[in-house]
Amino acid sequence: MSINLRFLSSLAEVTAKQWDPLFPQDFPFTRYAFLKALEQGASVDGNSGWRSQHLTVWQDEHLIAAVPGYLKTHSYGEYLFDWQIAQAYEQYRLPFYPKWVAAIPFTPVAGPRLGLLDHALLPEILPLLSQYLLNAIAAKQLTSVQWLYPDPVLCQSLMAQGFWLRHDVQFLWQNKGYLQFTDFLASLTSRKRKQLQKERASCQHLILKTLTGDELGAAHWQQLIRCYQATYLKRSGHTGYISEASFSLIAQSMAEQIVVFAAFSPEQPDHIIAASLCFKSNDTLYGRYWGALAENDLLHFELCYYQGIAFCIKHGLQYFDAGAQGEHKLKRGFEPVKRFGAYAFDNTPLSAAINNYFMQESQQLAAYVAAAKQALPYKATEQC
Repeated sequence: MSINLRFLSSLAEVTAKQWDPLFPQDFPFTRYAFLKALEQGASVDGNSGWRSQHLTVWQDEHLIAAVPGYLKTHSYGEYLFDWQIAQAYEQYRLPFYPKWVAAIPFTPVAGPRLGLLDHALLPEILPLLSQYLLNAIAAKQLTSVQWLYPDPVLCQSLMAQGFWLRHDVQFLWQNKGYLQFTDFLASLTSRKRKQLQKERASCQHLILKTLTGDELGAAHWQQLIRCYQATYLKRSGHTGYISEASFSLIAQSMAEQIVVFAAFSPEQPDHIIAASLCFKSNDTLYGRYWGALAENDLLHFELCYYQGIAFCIKHGLQYFDAGAQGEHKLKRGFEPVKRFGAYAFDNTPLSAAINNYFMQESQQLAAYVAAAKQALPYKATEQC
């Protein structure tokens, strides 16, 4: 039997039956359906700056390992951003692109990045993958390789292969055995509890609904997409990373993992005015796409945080990952957690500076996490 590695320029080169068994079945973002929807709907490939280049390992004709990967000509949509490094390369007149990222496009969620048919293969497969990628850097085919938000076990294994570790901080809500939302409220300090109750009360004049993927009709999806595009247009000047076609494909193929928290006005009870689109695994709710027809911070908190917390408690989910960034999550019970990246760069005059930058960044983020924990709203007995 022989083992060989090759890049795929599209998931269409394999089938769901080949791809999906490599990854945890409940994790939504490495599913064939999700990644294929991004390709078919032109959210990636074409002129997007994300060119599908999935790294695969084959034993004879059998797919035994894979990494969702993309050749990048910019750094948008990654969230573990490298803009400062890119600027330094530009100042030194060094090419920074193309780079290859092992990532889920536009999705800063920690989770599996290397899928294996048998996890016992990791010690054998990872060195092959690493050397394959490092050879591409040495041959000047790539300027860098970046694993974005891999799980901690894979990250440590990549460090052993010579990749440099980088840290990020996100905010994660954890279910501490709450049986109902009032139990969560009771865990907060009096001042924070009153603030949260006041924020929730401000949305009581609206009709709030939780809709699963099976309950979302075509009209709902059109309204969701309209909200998503309106928000991106106002904030970023474009209509968002996920195309309408990709949303449509995701709706068709992943309904069982979709949850939407939506607001309707009493005057137009059939029209969504704001919504948070989430996905769920066996133990985690993932808040992904927010959209509203008008700015409303308190409604954002209700749909993006409080409704999700209530859903997790009701359905026994352990975690709520509400997305990247946002220190305002701290005041609402989301705790700071470390996330990771693993990097390899071509050898340049900037190499030592980049390594030093990563080490300084790690120290600064460690101090930030310690300080952030002091801002959590929990009573002293509830603090982790």
